[in-house]
Amino acid sequence: MSRVAAVDCGTNSLRLLVAEVDRDRGVFVDLDRRMEIVRLGEGVDRTGRISAAALERTLAALGTYAARCRELGAGAVRMVATSATRDAANRETFVEAVTAVLGVAPEVVTGEEEAALSFAGATRELGAVGAPYLVVDIGGGSTELVLGYDDPIAWRSLDVGCVRLTERHLHDDPPTVEQVQAATAELDEVLGPALEVVPYAASPTLVGLAGSVTTVAAHVLRLDRYRPERIHRARLTSGDVLAACADLLAMTRAERDALPYLHPGRVDVIGAGALIWAWVVERVGLPELVVSEHDILDGIAWSLADA
Repeated sequence: MSRVAAVDCGTNSLRLLVAEVDRDRGVFVDLDRRMEIVRLGEGVDRTGRISAAALERTLAALGTYAARCRELGAGAVRMVATSATRDAANRETFVEAVTAVLGVAPEVVTGEEEAALSFAGATRELGAVGAPYLVVDIGGGSTELVLGYDDPIAWRSLDVGCVRLTERHLHDDPPTVEQVQAATAELDEVLGPALEVVPYAASPTLVGLAGSVTTVAAHVLRLDRYRPERIHRARLTSGDVLAACADLLAMTRAERDALPYLHPGRVDVIGAGALIWAWVVERVGLPELVVSEHDILDGIAWSLADA
């Protein structure tokens, strides 16, 4: 048995998983799993730089995570930074600051590496039933489409996510028809060619990951609060998912804020996340889909366990 700590630093959220790993049985037990919305990627799409305020928010949360890793005795720590950090001209400043707080340097991974980690985290526990899987990870700055069995056989990482799409197009509350049309046109332009490269029709199982997807699932299930145990591995009809996506997109921010399962840090970007998820679900065309709470964070933990 060994203890590992995984940190996923995305465009919108910063997440920690400390787990005890049993390599012989191929399982791990969560000791702590937590998330903070730090919005590291705020404005990066426009300015090309991580702002001082966003870096300060991230480092404050990371200090708490570092203390928790020490408290739980994590023997190995790996932090992965994704879309926003990849695109930032001042990412070296970010790397130096994170290293000082966490004690290990963050790895700014490529889109291919991000896709592989997300796929591993989502599918490791699913086995061969339903493979090949089409895994869709909708983040704040990017969206990954990955097809594979035990490992990816085709993938694409696209620079469109719920934060970027909101900042580019969905400015009103709620967004106007014209804004939604402009956002959809961008999805057609960016995601459309990706589906020509990733042979989605070969997959009988669509697996959705990350906060936008799980929030839509919570809306479908009409949860009284966010319940990961209800959401994880939930099988939902595509019709129910598309209806929930349309509902969330049409709501005002005040209406979203009143939803008991919606994290306050997602209130302003869930409409864009729902729009991306609806675009994928509609075009893939399967009658149902699987929602996973396990994603790139779990993939990072497994990478430590397998090292």
